[in-house]
Amino acid sequence: MIQTPYLLFLGDAPDQLAAKVARGIRDWRPDNCVGQFRMEGCNADIGLPDMTLAQARSAGARTLVVGVANRGGVISAAWKKVLVMALEEGFDLASGLHNLLRDEPDLAAVAKATGRALHDVRVPEVAYPIANGLKRTGKRCLAVGTDCSVGKMYTSLAMDKEMKARGLKSSFRATGQTGILITGDGVPLDAVVADFIAGAVEWLTPDNDADHWDHIEGQGSLFHVSYSGVTMALIHGGQPDALILSHEPTRTHMRGLPGYDLPSLEALRDTALPLARIANPAAEVVGISINTAAMAEDEALDHLAEVEARMGLATVDPFRQGAGRLVDALSGL
Repeated sequence: MIQTPYLLFLGDAPDQLAAKVARGIRDWRPDNCVGQFRMEGCNADIGLPDMTLAQARSAGARTLVVGVANRGGVISAAWKKVLVMALEEGFDLASGLHNLLRDEPDLAAVAKATGRALHDVRVPEVAYPIANGLKRTGKRCLAVGTDCSVGKMYTSLAMDKEMKARGLKSSFRATGQTGILITGDGVPLDAVVADFIAGAVEWLTPDNDADHWDHIEGQGSLFHVSYSGVTMALIHGGQPDALILSHEPTRTHMRGLPGYDLPSLEALRDTALPLARIANPAAEVVGISINTAAMAEDEALDHLAEVEARMGLATVDPFRQGAGRLVDALSGL
């Protein structure tokens, strides 16, 4: 078990999106968060108190969580100095990066010498099967995005929270490092061998009651040339009954790909739905989730209204407004 509470490590994150792991934990498990640790040059701030390692230990923090998601998931030499000091200060370390803590000889040696634990959550722990495409009982909802990091996980968490508040049967199914750190369970999908990704999603969302909904954490984007493969596996392995289109309207290009423009919501709908119907012919697009965090209130409301009128689907920012209308849209399926 990862010991709580956490000190969230933002490192030298170049922007807010790079600290999305820390922000997700802060937003969905605030009681587990003591503060944030930022290095010189960090351009991210998740609104928690800035603390030194000693201050955080005094405040009760037990684990330093790497809250940065950089391209390639690597531990930099600059970070390493802080991580070693954290172990020596009495912290356990937790990370969801591809670059595993346990594979760094100096970190492993210091952890052994100090009796501290290294938690790598991006390590598959199950021998996942190859997907068989068999229809499963229960219902499933998947958020698909125009880009990476547009709010797919927040959408699924918000819908699961709303359904539970209504006394309905619902589960959030984590498929990435942030979701796993929030819930304590799931499949680190982008670390699974490619042939078994869709099978891992089938394993994660097994047969269930007919009125039970699995809200599957989305990953990547069909339009993002770096990460489209994991999205495709979620669509086919998840066999979603409902798709939620997710978008961040202030982006000027795909995340990390300045030469690629974002697709329209219409293009996303017309691409994702036929692919979903290969595995589940009854799949429907039922709503739209817009991440309006970078917009003022009036601007956000105007944009949501315009998209809803244009697309003919319930359109909300589920974190800002709640996911009630998206949950309502599931009732007819």
